[in-house]
Formats: sequence, structure tokens, C-alpha cells
Amino acid sequence: MFYSCKGKGDESKNLEEYIDKVLVDKKMLLDSGLVLKQANLAKILYEDNAFEPLWFDGKKWLPVGDSMFTFITNARLYGLFPQQYHFNEISDIRKKFEADSLETGSKKDAKLWSKADLMLTDAFIQIANDLKLGRLPTDSISLRKDSLLAPAFCKALYKKIKEQGSIKPAFELLEPAHYNYHALKNAIPQFLQSFDSATYTFVPTKTDSIKFIRALQRRLFESGHIAFINKPADSSTLANAIVKFQKQKGIAADGKAGDGTVRAMNASDNERFYRIAISLDKYKMLPDTLPTRYLWVNAASNYMDIVENDKVEFSSKVICGKAKTRTPLLNSVIKEVITYPQWVPPPSIVLKEILPALKRNPGYLARRGFSLETWGGKKMNPYSVNWAKFSKSVPYKIVQGSSDGNALGIMKFVFDNKYSVYLHDTNQRYLFNSNNRSLSHGCVRVQEWNKLAKHILVLDSIETKGAKYTSTDSLTSWLAVKKRKNIPVKTPLNVYIRYITCEAKDGKVIFYDDVYEEDRWNREKYFTSK
Repeated sequence: MFYSCKGKGDESKNLEEYIDKVLVDKKMLLDSGLVLKQANLAKILYEDNAFEPLWFDGKKWLPVGDSMFTFITNARLYGLFPQQYHFNEISDIRKKFEADSLETGSKKDAKLWSKADLMLTDAFIQIANDLKLGRLPTDSISLRKDSLLAPAFCKALYKKIKEQGSIKPAFELLEPAHYNYHALKNAIPQFLQSFDSATYTFVPTKTDSIKFIRALQRRLFESGHIAFINKPADSSTLANAIVKFQKQKGIAADGKAGDGTVRAMNASDNERFYRIAISLDKYKMLPDTLPTRYLWVNAASNYMDIVENDKVEFSSKVICGKAKTRTPLLNSVIKEVITYPQWVPPPSIVLKEILPALKRNPGYLARRGFSLETWGGKKMNPYSVNWAKFSKSVPYKIVQGSSDGNALGIMKFVFDNKYSVYLHDTNQRYLFNSNNRSLSHGCVRVQEWNKLAKHILVLDSIETKGAKYTSTDSLTSWLAVKKRKNIPVKTPLNVYIRYITCEAKDGKVIFYDDVYEEDRWNREKYFTSK
């Protein structure tokens, strides 16, 4: 006899026994080897429902149960992985039930129904957690304060979806509101339409040249760019094959297997989807609402946006840090704009670049427009210093004066941070034409610096002799006379510097080089089981 879900039926007893066993037996779901990630919260949900099943009733799935399974099936549309939510196991059970047209055997198996119910509950809680909070850990710049879903939240969420009979509307309310998040998520269907699940030989680094060449030739053979692997290819054949690959991928076709080309060879669609998932999760680390007006820098794309009311007012190319001197992730507020700034190189640049040059020739400072001072401001003669005795620090201040040739250009945007970085103009403006703009020592060089300055200061105004002047009027005056001037920002502008390696443009996912290898690290650390 099949017991219904009314009263304390077999399903209720099984659920209570299953959960108790899972909690005691290191979260193992009986003898199946399945791990329940959310066993404690699942128990709370079942206790609140008197251990009655949550997703089926009698011999059939409830509408909310069907909706839950459909959501798991389509989880990739949200940057999630169906297999992480018991998709294969639940699918097998559903197939057994569908094959049992006479409602005998499997459809009378109360334990099988209970097992499916428990896995759906675990998936429900885990998906809610992953949609709202993501899978990356909080760090020094995370603005979210919550890290786990509270029991009361889970109870209220289940009650809502039970009333609606559908999962999707309630789940989508958990997602971040950031416009870039939704643009990227909405571009996933097109990405999946042409998804290539093929796997290719991984091309390693060049530390072992023989192994590198063999892997390179095999990789080019697998993608049809070279015709044979039964014998080594000569350098001309390899170069031609690399050019074909580079043209197909839309990268500079120089016939050389450089770092960028090798990264492209190792970037399968499977790996790209992990990068989409990681990128979506980075938006979940932001607060539910951002300021009405803010500056957003993506150090992976090397672009800056001014955003107002979730609309990009204008964008600018920027130059961010090299792999060895990366631009830090941070949150801050622009409080000051400086025209014709002086540049005091940070200790890292002094030790790595300037000190070796001074040891060769103290005249280096004068040629580069630098002066040497004590930290008290007294001018020093660089020829009077024994530079050879310094290796770990320099007890003087090196200053590049205000001029058109200053490394900071003619504008600096100041915001508090522990890294001594800022936004600024540059005297190397030709670098904005480069495809690879990860070139700085960590600061962010802004191509549209003048436009940014006016946008920041346009809301500020001063009253003088009955007339009102905006700070942009003062800015124009100080630039005209080429003088150093600190202009305070009365209406501060929030700054968010992030590193997100894929975005959506015109409905299509665009991938940027993982220059800092942050995605690779996150992939190996937090997504290895997906």
C-alpha cells in the first residue's frame, strides 16, 4: 500500500530518519554517497513542515516540485551548474517514476520519493545561497555583510514559492540589481547556443620546450589548424598554423605562440563558462544598492564608466596595472582634483627602477625632470650622494615637478586608499591606442581625464560677489595658467575598482585576458567540484 503525505506517512518518517542520519553521518545521504551541503537548514525547513514532503503530494510532484526541477535543469542560464544541485540523481528518479505507468514498483517506493524530496530541498537552499551571495568568499573589499542564508529567510522564501507554485520569480528577486550583472546573464543563452563542449590538449608553459612544442602541435591538430601529428612540424609549418588560429580567434596574427595566444588555446567553452560564473558572482559581493552616481573601473577590460541611475553617462579607456604591479581592488571616494600635480614615485618604483639608474649615473634625475629633496623639503645634489650604499630604502624624496611632461600628466584624482594609487592623466597618451593596456605600476591612467574632471566638479559651485561660479570654471582657469592647484570636491564621487574578465556587449559575451590570473585561481580554489 502507498502511503499518502497526509498524516505521519512513510515519507515523513523517512525524511526525519534520513535527515538525522545525514547530520550524524558526516552529511552522507544514506549509502548513495551524495553530500548534502545544506543539511542543517533542510532539517529546519522540514521541522517547520512537520517533516511532510515539500515537493510532492501522494503519488505526484507538486507544481513547485516540477518548477524546482526545471530551474535546476536550466541552471546554466544563471551561471550555475546543474550537477551541483543533484540534477543527475533527481533526473534518474524522475525517469523511473515516468516509466512506471502502472504506479507500481518505484512509484510506491516511499524511500525513493523521500530521497528525491530531500535532494530538491538541499538544491533549493543551495541555489538560493548561490544566487544571492555567490560562491566566492568575502574579502577586504566585499561590501556584503551576510555570508549565509538565515533559517527565517529560507522559511519565508519557501512559503513564497509554495504560494506562487513557481520557483523562478522568487529566485530572480535574489539576484543583484547591477546593470552589468543582468547584461552578462542575459547574454548567456546566445553563448550556450554555440557552446562547444570539446576538450583540447592543454598547452603548458615554455619551461620545457620539447613538451611545449609537442603539446602545441597536438593542440593545433585537434582544432584543424595543422594537418598531422605523426611527425614533428618544422618552424614554418607551426608558424603558419598559429597564424590561422590567431586569425580565427581575432587576435594579433604574428605566428608566435606567445602568452596571449596560449591562453586562447587553453580557453575552451567549458573554461569560459566558469569565467562567466565567477564574473556573475563578483557582482553578488556588492551591496544590494549602489550610490546614485559613481565611478566604476574594470581593471580587466581597462575601461572606466561614470554611472548615474544605472545608466552609463560616459566611458573612457584607462590603463591599469601590469601583472606584476596589479591595480588593487578597492572602494573609495574622490575628494580632490589636482591640476599640474607633482609626482613622488612610490618606494617600489624608486628601488626597482630609479635607484639602479642613479647608481649608473646621478644625472638620470635631471634628464627625467626629477629633483632630490630631504623629507623636510631641502634640495639635494644627487652627485653628492653615495648611491651604492642603498639597497632596501632611499632616505630622500624624489620629486618630478609640475609640467606637461610629468608622468601624471596634468590632472590627478585623489581618493583615500592604503595602496597609494589614484586616477590620473599621463604623458604617454599614445598607449591608449594599445589593445593590451595593462601597463601601469598600479595607478589608473584615464584617457578622458578632462571630461572626468568636469563631470566630478559640475555639481560644485561657489558664490562670489553675488555671482555663482562652478568649480569647472576654476578648473579651466588653473589649466590655462599651467599651475598646480588642489581643488576640493564638495560633492564626492564614489569609486569602485574591480577585476571582471567578461562582460556583455550588444547581447554577446566578451572575454578579456585574465592578466592577473585571478579567475584561474578562483576556478581552482572554489569551482573544482563543479
